[in-house]
Formats: sequence, structure tokens, C-alpha cells
Amino acid sequence: MSGELDQQVEAARRGDEDAFRHLYRNLQPGLLRYLTALVGADAEDVASETWLQVARDLPSFTGGEFRAWAVTIARNRAMDHLRRQRRRPALAVPVQELSELAGDSDTAERAGESMGTEAALAMIASLPPREAEAVLLRTVIGLDAETAGRVLGRRAGAVRTAAHRGLRRLARLLDQRAAAAAARDDVPTIDARPCQRAGLPPRTEPVDG
Repeated sequence: MSGELDQQVEAARRGDEDAFRHLYRNLQPGLLRYLTALVGADAEDVASETWLQVARDLPSFTGGEFRAWAVTIARNRAMDHLRRQRRRPALAVPVQELSELAGDSDTAERAGESMGTEAALAMIASLPPREAEAVLLRTVIGLDAETAGRVLGRRAGAVRTAAHRGLRRLARLLDQRAAAAAARDDVPTIDARPCQRAGLPPRTEPVDG
């Protein structure tokens, strides 16, 4: 996949419009999710600004990880947009460092399976800012820890730790939601109509059928 992407980038640099459209289709869905977490409802506008700059600067692109380059442009455009709007980003990065923490691959995979849904995106946005952006870059955009670290200006180990911690937190949230849904299913249905007609308290046994 990386080799095919590199070929499309090189073709787009030479002015191949079909190759550029391929790059857009490949990156835009994840980029839009990432920007939604940063700027909310303004994500479409910021994405448009991002692709305008990508198209303008692509001929001078000197190689490397195209996705990281494009995401860095998107992040810069998002920060510029937020400064213009004079409000803080949803994922403002705090200055404190996270301690190293071993990841749990099972819970990470289970949480990662839901990353494509809008509900999951809202859950990611509820994470601590450093974890949220690491999860977005690793899971939604698909960058490795070193490349994500270059985008964020952080060490690869710190990005890896933040992503693991965020995914484990998401897994716990998913477990809590599943447990809550199961509990709701176990609550008996109360048919109050016959009791209301008789002037009695409603019965609590399950209704047949």
C-alpha cells in the first residue's frame, strides 16, 4: 500500500489529476475525522484549505511520508483557524509528559475496531487531549508512532504510550456501555394500564409476548 501511495504521489507531483484524486479519496475520510476532533463543525472548511495548500505545494514535495506531510498541513491550518476564531482547540496539547505504560493489545484491538463510527469519534474526543490526538493519528490516519511523533513534535515513545492509554480507556468505555445496555435489557417491562384502570399500583412482572 505504501509503494502504491508513493507512486500516486509522484504521479500527482507531475500533474496527474487522476493520481491527485486517488490521494484525496485515500486520505480525506480520516483527515476529516481528525479535523472534526480539532475544530468541530468547521472541519470541512479546514479540510478544503488543507487540500488547496497540498495542491499548491505538492510539486515541491521532496518525499517522505505523504500522509504525515498532509496531516501536518491540516493541523497547522486547524490551529490557524482556531486562532482566528479566538477559541481553544478541542484537543489542545498539554505540556506534561506521560509515563511509559505497556499497551494491552487485546483491548486496543477491540477499541480500534470501532474507530470508524461517529459514536467512536465522539468517544475519542472525550479522551484527555494528548491521548485523543495520538489515537486519531495512529488509528484513524494510520501513522506509525515515529511519524505521528514528527507531526506532533513529540517522541515516538510518548505517542505510543498516549495511544495505548487512550485505546485502553476507550475499551473501558465500551465495556461500560455494553454493561449498561445489558442492564437495561434485564429491567422488566411494566404494563401500568390495567392497574391504572383499577386504581392500583402498577405490577412489576414482565409482560408476556
